[in-house]
Amino acid sequence: MEMPTVDGSLMDGGGDLVKMQRQAMLLSSKGLGKARRSSVEGKLSNGPDKVYVWESDGEVTCDVVDGNAVVGKGEEDLISLHLDGIGLRGPRGLPLMLPRVMKQQGETISKGHKNYELMLNLQLGIRHAVGRPAPVTSLDLKRSAFDPKEKVWTRFPSEGSKHTPPHQSCEFKWKDYCPLVFRSLRKLFKVDAADYMLSICGNDALRELSSPGKSGSFFYLTNDDRYMIKTIKKAEVKASSFIPVLIRMLKAYYEHVRAFENTLVARFFGLHCVKLTGAIQRKVRFVIMGNLFCSEYFIHRRYDLKGSSHGRTTDKPETEIDENTTLKDLDLNFIFRLQKTWFQEFRRQVDRDCELLESEKIMDYSLLVGLHFRDASSYGALTPKSNGDSESEYAVTRLSRADMDDFLCDPARWASIKLGVNMPARVERMVRNSNCDSPLVGEATGEFFDVIMFFGIIDILQDYDITKKIEHAYKSMHYDATSISAVDPRQYSRRFRDFIFKVFAEDT
Repeated sequence: MEMPTVDGSLMDGGGDLVKMQRQAMLLSSKGLGKARRSSVEGKLSNGPDKVYVWESDGEVTCDVVDGNAVVGKGEEDLISLHLDGIGLRGPRGLPLMLPRVMKQQGETISKGHKNYELMLNLQLGIRHAVGRPAPVTSLDLKRSAFDPKEKVWTRFPSEGSKHTPPHQSCEFKWKDYCPLVFRSLRKLFKVDAADYMLSICGNDALRELSSPGKSGSFFYLTNDDRYMIKTIKKAEVKASSFIPVLIRMLKAYYEHVRAFENTLVARFFGLHCVKLTGAIQRKVRFVIMGNLFCSEYFIHRRYDLKGSSHGRTTDKPETEIDENTTLKDLDLNFIFRLQKTWFQEFRRQVDRDCELLESEKIMDYSLLVGLHFRDASSYGALTPKSNGDSESEYAVTRLSRADMDDFLCDPARWASIKLGVNMPARVERMVRNSNCDSPLVGEATGEFFDVIMFFGIIDILQDYDITKKIEHAYKSMHYDATSISAVDPRQYSRRFRDFIFKVFAEDT
């Protein structure tokens, strides 16, 4: 089997993608392994013993601890793992620093919730649409598959029918938009139909996020965090809004995704509508998207970056900012440093994706970035590890040599690292001052942190319609026209790339 050399190159060749993945694993081997997901409620419970892992003299050790010994401990106890009677310590006798317990976002939609029946209808519809037999088709789709009129209606009576099961909800109708296209997209994204149905339609309920989006739409997460479901308001169904824009650009989007496996644009898996036919006559439309932050790594910081400055800061006071707060351009205090090969691929892909969006007259999109700090102590105090200092007091624990060899040779490990997903990298703290050329980009300080990065381009369905043109005209009279988000797609694309290529840099 090919093995990477010290600089990450392959001894026997093997292709750019394999080279990048293995180079990334060399970086990844410098950090702690993945943080395991906690229970659904984010709490420890009575029952099985717990396995704890720490490092001593360069070797990884594990112990089994009575599960009842940790019940009732607070979150701070779990972070340092300095439990009563359990002396688990990391290098140099310091308490082993572990990630915080992960708490799932949102409210579980259980019986009695106002949207409980709507969730059941969605799950019934997805099970029917995805599970029904379909002929094997080529990925070379005919133009008719992208026709806006390509819709399939299915009636779901409560007592069931020849094609639908009986159910306890009220009667409803289900609509699939361009079903063949979305089936092919799921295939391109390597989504297994059975796993897809299990995530959305399994025994676990969906979770409703506590605050709706800017448009007033609501977001739901599957229990395994893989998929996000957005409800689409009636206003977004009209011309120059969400559904028409998605359908209009669907062919270009499909061809782009097919051509560029590493595309960073948001992933769409289905577009559906539930029409209630009982006493309450209403339509609810859904789009199903991938959740960028579905990972076993805890996301400590998240940023929504546009490249504009007007209003681009969080409205929360410092004391209320937590892991679930989405920070913005003016809140950014890091430069993201990627390994050379990954950085070059990143630049190429951002250019390709922006060219697609510009050609489709799309603007107001963002680069969503999530950071997992591999040194758990960095998350609390953000105490940096000096550049190249692997023996820092709070340096992250190391794998043993034998485990590192297994880590590098296991294809399942390095195959999970892709552009924008599970990427080992470094971030460098930056500070803004009055001498900076740009209000968005500060000066590098030389303080580095090892991270796992996630990033992708989101909100890609806003075109430069009459509403945005009026917004641009109004705000240009009151603010610097270059600082506002509402600008024409060409200017937006250029400004977005200029900013992103300043805050992302090659790690030297």
